[in-house]
Formats: sequence, C-alpha cells, structure tokens
Amino acid sequence: MAGLREQVIRAGFETLYFSGAHKLLRHFVGGVGAILTLHHVRPARDDAFQPNRILEITPEFLEHLIVALQTAGVDLVSLDEAHRRIAEGDFRRRFAAITLDDGYRDNKEFAYPILKANDVPFTIYIPTSFMERDGELWWLVLEAVIAGNQSVSLRMNGEDRTLTCATAEEKQETFGAIYWWLRSLATETEIRGAVRELAADPLMTVGAHTINHVILAKTDADVAIREIEQGRALIEQRLGIRPMHFSFPFGDPASAGPREFAMAKELGFKTAVTTRPGVLFPEHRDHLMALPRISINGDYQRLRYVDVLMSGAATAVWNGFRRINAT
Repeated sequence: MAGLREQVIRAGFETLYFSGAHKLLRHFVGGVGAILTLHHVRPARDDAFQPNRILEITPEFLEHLIVALQTAGVDLVSLDEAHRRIAEGDFRRRFAAITLDDGYRDNKEFAYPILKANDVPFTIYIPTSFMERDGELWWLVLEAVIAGNQSVSLRMNGEDRTLTCATAEEKQETFGAIYWWLRSLATETEIRGAVRELAADPLMTVGAHTINHVILAKTDADVAIREIEQGRALIEQRLGIRPMHFSFPFGDPASAGPREFAMAKELGFKTAVTTRPGVLFPEHRDHLMALPRISINGDYQRLRYVDVLMSGAATAVWNGFRRINAT
C-alpha cells in the first residue's frame, strides 16, 4: 500500500508540473511564503529497508534546494523575520523559512556547513529529553528491531501477534502496521554540546519541541502544557536562550488541535508550527499557533516537486482549496 501511495503522489506531482498547471494555479494558491520541514540531512544509504527514508534528504539535495529557491527570488529568512512579515503584512517578496525537527547529530555534521556557507537562517526544534540523553526516538528503534529480525512478536490490542519480516517488503509492511498502531494509542506513555555550538551562530534559531516528543493531543491537559512549558524552560536553562517558536511533535490533526494551539498562545510563543501541509497566506496572521509547513520528503528529492509544492498547487488540492486548516 505504501508503494502505491507513493506512486499516486509522484504521479500527481508530475502531472501538475509537466502540464504547467502549477504555474497557472500559483497566482491563486501560491500564498506569500512557506515554512519548510526537514529532519535528517545525511548521505544516501543503500539499505533496501528504510521506512523512515521520508525523514531524510542528502546534503547535495539541500544545496540544490537552497540554490533553486534563491534563483527563484525567494527570500530565505529566519522564523522571527517570517513572523514579522506575516504580522505586519509585509508581502513584497515571497519568503521561506527552513526548519529542522528533533535536533539530529547530522544536522550539525551535514546541514549546518551548507546553511552556513550560503548564509541561510534556520531553526532547529529540540525535544529536551534527547538533548539530555535520556530520550528515545521510538520510530528509529522500531526500524532497527525490524531490520535485524526475521519476525517480531508483540501484544497488540490485547492479542499476541507474530509478524513476519524476512524480506524487505515484509519489513516495510510490518513497520507500517506497528508504527500506525503505536500512533493510534489513546495515551502517550546527545546533542547538548552540538546544540550549544550551533546556538551560538546568529543564523540559528532554537525552537522548542516538548520534553519527550509526545503526542500532545493524546495526553491530559496538565501533561501537555507541562511538556511544552518545561521543554522551553530546560532549553533556556541549558543554553541561556528562551525559545519563542514551537513545533508540535508529529504535528498532524490527531497530534495537535485547538486545545494545543491555545496552550502555545497562552505560553507566549510567537509561532507554533504543525506538519499540516500548506503554504502561508495573509490570513495566517490570525493563526500563528497553527502554521502549516511544506515537508521536504526524502522519497521525493526532485527540484520540480519542490517547485510544485512552493506553488501551493499540490497542497491546495490536498486541503480542498482551503487556505486555513486549524481545526
């Protein structure tokens, strides 16, 4: 199913691009700018089983992306500047802000030199438990377990199950089954030195991303607000920087909604970003705690796909041509 979905998405990108429809639609749905989402930036791997490949792009593609955006006349700006332009209605030039979620080591090793060399501002959203070395990215652990075994056994929905994962295809299917089961559960049960070094660079904005990367919408209100508030407080304590921008973990409608948006506003953040797909419109000045982003997906490392995404055409279709999706 995952392979079919990728084919459909890719076909949609190709159709919009080669038909020129994205150029025709840009005037109506292109918005004023975009916030781009990245995770890993590292050299490509040859492994047949890479279920988290969507979360990584190569350093070469990042370089090409920056050049393409600058050539297209897009201003690459910090989140503070993006916030100013939205709040003040300064839309004389289109803009994009680059954000990286989770604070992986490769952000410093591979992404930072490219961003620095091109004088590009960027934001890294940091879950503080990972900075403290006591957190765990469970989806990466799940990938490693499945990659190293022929089958996995676990209790799902009160039933003992054994899932076969001998081939790459079976591993992909098993990963998908367990991943989405974990995401559906009703409750949410090393880089300090590197972060400090990066934070010293004026190009970098440090963003908050909770303590434990929890699905906020599936926690009690007191837990959710503590995750947000204390995550920011720990960053301020460790780095001497008070984050004014926040990223909702996972960021889809099942992970963050009006309750969580209100919490971010109450805590005084300038912006809070989701993973809901979309470009920015002037109307987002009234929805600064529920900003959409454009995912730079590792399965679609083609500059023509970025062109389609930045045009707003693909996300407009996805959103039923609604400009605001904050419910």
